[in-house]
Amino acid sequence: MAKYSFKWLAFAGILTLGASSLWAQQSKAIIDALVKKGVLTDDEAKALIAEVSKSESATDVATSNDKILKKLTLTGRFQIQYAGLGASIDGAAAHPVSTDHFLLRRIYLGAKADFGNGWTGNLNYDFANASFDAAFIEWKQNDALFIDAGFRKAPIGLEEWVTSSGNLRAIERSPATRYFVESNNGRRLGAGSYRTGIYAGGSDSGFTYNLAVTNPERDEFSSLNGNSDPGVQGSGTAATNKLSVWGNVGYGGKFEGGSYKTGVSAGFLPDQGGPGSTIGQGNGITVYDVYGVVTVGGFDLEAEYFSADDHHGVSATRNAKPTAYWIQPAYRVGDWEAVVRYSYVDSDGRGVNISDGTRSAPSGGTMDKMSEWFIGGNWYIKSNDVKLQLGYIHSESKDTVTGGSASATADGIRSQMQVNF
Repeated sequence: MAKYSFKWLAFAGILTLGASSLWAQQSKAIIDALVKKGVLTDDEAKALIAEVSKSESATDVATSNDKILKKLTLTGRFQIQYAGLGASIDGAAAHPVSTDHFLLRRIYLGAKADFGNGWTGNLNYDFANASFDAAFIEWKQNDALFIDAGFRKAPIGLEEWVTSSGNLRAIERSPATRYFVESNNGRRLGAGSYRTGIYAGGSDSGFTYNLAVTNPERDEFSSLNGNSDPGVQGSGTAATNKLSVWGNVGYGGKFEGGSYKTGVSAGFLPDQGGPGSTIGQGNGITVYDVYGVVTVGGFDLEAEYFSADDHHGVSATRNAKPTAYWIQPAYRVGDWEAVVRYSYVDSDGRGVNISDGTRSAPSGGTMDKMSEWFIGGNWYIKSNDVKLQLGYIHSESKDTVTGGSASATADGIRSQMQVNF
């Protein structure tokens, strides 16, 4: 029994040596000595030599002799939601089927490989949606300048670019943000969110800036999906071969008892506009955004305004100039926070559905305008890393795109449990 235990201790010790540069000087000599003393058989010695060689080879691949990989950081975000939302349409014989469902909103797993001298590789994947959140190579020498090559969000918007999904006080992004940046479904503009391209930016003395040249299409999937999406590896088509340009500038600072920040953003997407969801017909979209945040003690106030020029966004003879805004006061005492947000969208004849702006809501039919109230609270169990959120939602859409009278409403609750690491 003692010999058996000593044998496995020897195996463990030799494997440890085999993972280091001491292999040639010590591991081989130890194995030979153990064979002579009868602790190891010849077959066991050969198997051990093969195992150590495999370990040594794996170490070389991972770090190289120069130890190129300086640091590897793993991150994650789990968000589990419940959505209970019902809708009604004035004058309709039957109401839409209500939403009453638990869902995995985001299951992120990310990695950052630091190679030194400002070079990093960054990856974040969402297993809940089978899509990328980020995949880019970055060069950064100081805070004043970084350059990214790869896949990330376009630099536009307070909720979309500046605020992480893990820091949203109202659980989901506002209808204003969603209408402007979510994928083009014939009503929403698709003028933001995920793009592949080159990004540059930085910050200095309160001033921030970001610039980007990207593919024009919003796309975060790794391969084809049900909508014939080309995926992030796609080579482009006649509808997507003109690059988009983006930029924002901002400024922030502190004052006695509080802080502030403000910024403006813009983006131009050639061939991505026009009536419906058909793109590539010479119709461009230009989108604009301005935002501000003021924090004093436990009080926080955020607001944002969007506008856009969508060439032929309504029809072949009519452009669309949609606008939208949201405003959100919040007050925190200790680990508890109360939040109220109001959001409004005017599609200017292009059309908007309650489900376009309020995530998980049933369809209320295509209208011209919509608004949403969110009233809720957050419990910061372990700061923002373990957080429980709950809120009541009331959404309303009204007026047909041709100017007639119509309305629909959606009401219900949304909750979310979040863990960050």
